Amino acid sequence: MDQKHLELLGRQRPAVFSNWLVESGFVLAVVGSLMMSEFTISGFNIVLPFLADTLDMPESARTWPAAVPNLTTAVFLLPFARLSERYGGRLVFLAGHAWLLVWSLVCGFSRNTTMLIVCRAMQGIGSSAFLPASLALMGQTYRPGPRKNIVFSAYAAFGCIGFYFGIIVGAVAAEFLGWRWYFWIGAVCVLVIAVTGLLTIPSHLGDANPEIRMDWWGLCTIVPGLALVVFALTDGGHAPQGWRTPYIYVTFVVGVLLLGAAVYVQGWVSEQPLFPAELFKPKYMKRLTVSLFFVYGIFGLFLFYASFYIESVLKASPLQTAAWFSPLAAGGLVLALVGGFVLHILPGRMLLIISGLGSLASVLLFALIPSNPSSTKFLFWAYIFPAMLCGTIGVDIAFNVTNIFITTAMPRRLQAVAGALCSSLLYLGMAFWLGVGELAVTATIDQRGRENVDERQQYQIGFWTGVALAGASLCLVVTLKLGQATAQLTADEKAEIARRRGVECVENA
Repeated sequence: MDQKHLELLGRQRPAVFSNWLVESGFVLAVVGSLMMSEFTISGFNIVLPFLADTLDMPESARTWPAAVPNLTTAVFLLPFARLSERYGGRLVFLAGHAWLLVWSLVCGFSRNTTMLIVCRAMQGIGSSAFLPASLALMGQTYRPGPRKNIVFSAYAAFGCIGFYFGIIVGAVAAEFLGWRWYFWIGAVCVLVIAVTGLLTIPSHLGDANPEIRMDWWGLCTIVPGLALVVFALTDGGHAPQGWRTPYIYVTFVVGVLLLGAAVYVQGWVSEQPLFPAELFKPKYMKRLTVSLFFVYGIFGLFLFYASFYIESVLKASPLQTAAWFSPLAAGGLVLALVGGFVLHILPGRMLLIISGLGSLASVLLFALIPSNPSSTKFLFWAYIFPAMLCGTIGVDIAFNVTNIFITTAMPRRLQAVAGALCSSLLYLGMAFWLGVGELAVTATIDQRGRENVDERQQYQIGFWTGVALAGASLCLVVTLKLGQATAQLTADEKAEIARRRGVECVENA
């Protein structure tokens, strides 16, 4: 099969779609899933200050409703990826949306902080089901080439749309409708996406594979291990005695021990591990994984602390906050759409370096905002506007490049777990490093005294944590020599050719 033929195949509509309308519905449903996952994260940061007042939420608990969906999404991604392999991506995709729909409705009826945190955690489980399923559906349907690049770029673009849509809805709900409507409007959107997916996702993508089994040993070590470690990091700074509080260091130690056991189980015990070693065989995969963990952590710190800085320190209204975040969404949309047409031209290494520089600039600009600016207008154009643009350059380019690279490098049978890896790095990175940021803030307060660290300085500590992460990420990406995302053979086709050549060599011998 020559390159010309591969280019042709990479541009054609997949045979599973009878016409462009069905394909459009499929793409809309799949990319809409990321949109709603982003919606549940971004908009909540806008309504949180108002919601916290309504529910009398203590300051020490305000991190949890924002962080817990990321945590539950991250820790359950691998089990749901396995369920996608076992029962088919279509079923898990639709079930995840049904779950998110129910708990979005319930979130709107929250009466206290505990109920809200539980409901937000349940929302995250819905995302953990449909995110790996959506990437698996796309990876199984589209072969490497320009068409796949465009579809995956649309996936990233809808992440940007969902991100800003959440901010707009959150701002309108907080200022005019009441914060509960933020959740109820989201539930309606989830219903539309679920119905579209039900009508357009090919039924054969839901075929079950009875040979696939759940890795119960991995499930019982990875999920609680990650949950306990992130819990300790997130709550350690707000516990009565900080990290000296018994339940904090006990959960952290137990979590680390469980993760250590998970490494042993995945490598030497499980017959079908949730994290197969084959996942890390492609060149640069390990370094790319660590780099992504840093990049998404930077974005989580940027999003959380920028929201509070703009609303609490700069005293911006919800709608003004939404307007100030608009460059982040608009820039991300443009980058995602343009990326589909240039990913097969520009080297991946160059794009990841640009992404790393963007991440660095986004948090650095917020960290350097002067305490007494000459005017709000100057502050926006000199610091906030470029920081928002750099933020979207950092996260969206990395998201596009790595999703395409990882799914292309994996065989069809590993598409679901590859999707889980991509998504878990995003959500676990955000939850984990937000906990580290809060830990840095608390440690500084303990050292200097609360009266000597005002609100602005606390947020700056979070931004400087992001600066350190950005530097570490850049040091890794400069060592990655990723090429262009051109039309090429799939991983399964390459493996089949290698197998045939091996057979021929044996026969000739």
